[in-house]
Amino acid sequence: MTRPLRYFALGLLVLFAILLPGVWACAALWYDAPVPLLSAAYALAVILLLVFVRPFRRAMLSALLLFVVVLIWWLSLTPSNTRDWLEDVSQLPRAEVQGNILTIHNVRDFQYRGTGDADYVARWETRRYDMDKIVGMDLFLSDWGAPPIVHTIMSWRFADGPPLAISVETRKEKGESYSAIAGFFRQYELYYVVADERDVIGVRAAHRGEHVSLYPLASRPDSARRLLDGYITNINALNEKPRWYNALTTNCTTVIFGIVREVSGVSVLGDWRIYANSHLPELLHEKGAINNSLPPAELARLSDVTGRAIAADGAADFSQRIRVGLPPAPAPR
Repeated sequence: MTRPLRYFALGLLVLFAILLPGVWACAALWYDAPVPLLSAAYALAVILLLVFVRPFRRAMLSALLLFVVVLIWWLSLTPSNTRDWLEDVSQLPRAEVQGNILTIHNVRDFQYRGTGDADYVARWETRRYDMDKIVGMDLFLSDWGAPPIVHTIMSWRFADGPPLAISVETRKEKGESYSAIAGFFRQYELYYVVADERDVIGVRAAHRGEHVSLYPLASRPDSARRLLDGYITNINALNEKPRWYNALTTNCTTVIFGIVREVSGVSVLGDWRIYANSHLPELLHEKGAINNSLPPAELARLSDVTGRAIAADGAADFSQRIRVGLPPAPAPR
């Protein structure tokens, strides 16, 4: 190997064995350690090892060992269901199925007032749904101002009652706010907001200033029910064993497609548009999962329900009003 190639190979080795793991470990210590300054101590220790320990391969091995110690500590952090939660995520939903009747406890139906989402009347309900009356399901995309990422919410429509919306979110403690970077670490527990659409959709459009789009999905009632069954299993599991949210691997979109894989065996988790999920309509358009009789740009324009959601804020017929004029779902295959 020539000298330039040797230096190049050594540079790649340092990058992937020391630098990238070191950056991750520093960030993990900064966000998750009881004393954030341990992050600086770790960085200093790695620098000292690389400068003073010889031969260099021993220094690299020592730095890698230090990273492994941090990784083992980080993996040992355990989520909890017993923290001082914000009111809007304070109650864990729980579901029971008897025959075709689904009973869900702690369905959120808050009444929001004014601007922002901190002024509300809290309302938690127990609701019952006839699973034999499922007629379809829809996907909401909410643009909260962090392209190329949007928030995804699933909703099931019933022939005899209002839709049931489920949003995969972070469970935040009082005094805590969401950070996109902190979401990659063990800062937030995973939470399923099981809610009325006028709550979980209305708060985003009318009170947070987000832009919301609604796409009816091509789904047979039996397929929609299987997906809802998968959600129910995960919701109940969180009551027994909390899980960490992760902005890359366990987020509002990967959870949806993870459940799709579990109940159908179909996986698209390798597609980059699952992670840069503002491009999700492109993927669904290609697959025929949403209306593909229209060009994507025209479909996106007609699917924007922000104005209708603002106008219908808090109304009893919120779900019907936001669907007026929507392009219909294609026939399921």
